[in-house]
Amino acid sequence: MYLPGRVARLPLRLPARQLSHTEFRRRLEEGDRRQGVLLYRPSCPSCQACEPIRIDVEAFEPSRTQRRVLRRGDAEFDIEIDRPSVTTEKVKLYNRHKIERGLVSGEDLVDPVGYEQFLVETCTDTIEVHFRRRGALVGVAVTDRAEDALSAVYFYFDPDQAALSPGTYSILKHVELCRRWNLRHLYLGLYVGGCRSLEYKAAYLPHERLVGGTWRRFD
Repeated sequence: MYLPGRVARLPLRLPARQLSHTEFRRRLEEGDRRQGVLLYRPSCPSCQACEPIRIDVEAFEPSRTQRRVLRRGDAEFDIEIDRPSVTTEKVKLYNRHKIERGLVSGEDLVDPVGYEQFLVETCTDTIEVHFRRRGALVGVAVTDRAEDALSAVYFYFDPDQAALSPGTYSILKHVELCRRWNLRHLYLGLYVGGCRSLEYKAAYLPHERLVGGTWRRFD
């Protein structure tokens, strides 16, 4: 549920095999998202509030605040890129993020099997970006790679690092990765106007949103 009184309908689909970079690009362009080995997209007959959103990295210009977050993060964080995997360190950090940010209760903690199903198993090319501060793991971004894009799947972080805006920093570093790898877009998932937890994505300008089947630019 993204908006009061409305329930999102997100049918899940299981690809018959692993998707190539080209195939996954087409899925992203059509509005698909990935969770584990499954694909989904909003399919609500009476509501079109969910809009896939992406950054055109060639046109994107960070705001003054975003530039400040980037400079500060570069001074504090070390970045590693690897393939997704399960470790005790990651599961512990994931559960801390969920509990301390009020996203789950103690009974809903994920175990290594649940973590693997959600963040390691995939139907396409997926990478994992680690953020470390003074050697300690403080953030993990799970990200899909397509022919011309990266697609942010999930990001969790140490709540003690909130003052450094790790979520914003992660997005800005993914923009840098896109530019380094000559990829045109960074997909950020869904934008829903009026949903506090998703509206922040509109702060990255210019961006594009899939509205009525057409990608529209917002400056």
